Amino acid sequence: MKKITIVIALFFSVLAVQAQTKTSPNASDEKAPDEQESLAKDYLSQIMGVALSATSNMKLFHFVYDWIGTPYRFGGSSRNGIDCSAFTKELYSQVFNMNIERNSRDIFSMVTPVRRDDLKEGDLVFFKIHSRRISHVGIYLGNNRFAHASSRGVAINSLDDAYYSRYFYRGGRMLESLKAELEKEDNSKN
Repeated sequence: MKKITIVIALFFSVLAVQAQTKTSPNASDEKAPDEQESLAKDYLSQIMGVALSATSNMKLFHFVYDWIGTPYRFGGSSRNGIDCSAFTKELYSQVFNMNIERNSRDIFSMVTPVRRDDLKEGDLVFFKIHSRRISHVGIYLGNNRFAHASSRGVAINSLDDAYYSRYFYRGGRMLESLKAELEKEDNSKN
C-alpha cells in the first residue's frame, strides 16, 4: 500500500512540475491534452496490468482506479465498504449510465452469456464460489484481468489465478442483452 501511495504521489508531483514549467503557449501545447491522456493510459496500464488502447474506455479504468482499496463489506454500497454486486451496480451506473440489479444472480439474468475467450472490456464475469449458485461478480478489464470487490476490498485480479480460474462460471455482456431487449420492444410496437 505504501508503494502505491508513493507511486501516486510521484505521478502527481511530476504532473505539477510540468504544469508549473509551461510559461508560453506554442504549437506543442495543442498536443498537451493528448499527451496527458497518453500518460494517463500508460500509468493505468502499468498499475492494472492491462494494455489500454486508443479505443479503451478511460472512464471505466478511472472509475476502477478510484475505488481500488475500498474495503469489502457485505451489503455495503459506499466508499466505507462495498460488496461485489454494489460495486458492479455503481460502476455500470457511473460509467455506462445503466441501472442494473443489486445481486450477482439477478445481474446474471440481465446478460447475454459470453465464453471466457470472447470477453471484452466492460463485460461481467460471474463465479460460483463454494456454491452451486452464482455468488460473485466482477468487471472484465482485458488481458484476463477483472476488477471486483473481494474479501480484501476492491481489487484487480487475473482470471488465470488458480482460485478464480477454479470458480469461474461464465462471462456476460450487458450491452448486447439490453440492445436485444430494446429491439424486442420496438418490434412489438410495430
